[in-house]
Amino acid sequence: MAKTVIMDHPLIQHKIGLIRRTSTGTKDFRQTISEIAMLICYEATRDLELADTEIDTPICHTTVKELKGKKMAIVPILRAGLGMVDGMLAMIPAAKIGHIGLYRDPETLQPVEYYCKLPADCAEREVFVVDPMLATGGSSAAAIQMLKDKGCRHIRLLCIIAAPEGVKKMQEEHPDVDLYIGALDDHLNDHGYIVPGLGDAGDRIFGTK
Repeated sequence: MAKTVIMDHPLIQHKIGLIRRTSTGTKDFRQTISEIAMLICYEATRDLELADTEIDTPICHTTVKELKGKKMAIVPILRAGLGMVDGMLAMIPAAKIGHIGLYRDPETLQPVEYYCKLPADCAEREVFVVDPMLATGGSSAAAIQMLKDKGCRHIRLLCIIAAPEGVKKMQEEHPDVDLYIGALDDHLNDHGYIVPGLGDAGDRIFGTK
């Protein structure tokens, strides 16, 4: 079973408190989402392998640590996942970026793919799937299955707020995928929104509501 990490860092908890507020406007919401993504990325990359590399400093010859040749990719689930990309890139600027677009069929309520563009060598990369909200888990599970179908085997999911229902679905359908969660909320309401949550993350990031 893969890891499920619920963040307990005070900065993350403080910033999540800010984005929950109805009084937080689009600019501050967008900026804070990016900052939280940066902090979660710090934790999600904690176990990347390092290798010794010999270099020359202005003072002497020495041995330093560098990432052990592990290429990375950031894959936001459209559209809300876009809000986390800049924060991730601040931490891993050499990462390539893919995009996965899904919508929920109004009759079957199942996620339907409408867009998928990934780096050509995505299967060789450590893939960080990002989406601010893990509600039912349907979109995240479908996106990760799409990545697996294209050969990706090293996948981590980063979200800011999750519902227990979404975590359970991910653990059942993708027990090999590590989950990094800013805050685990109480439940989903009858409309599929996370409680207490923060409303529609996409609308609040892009100011469309």
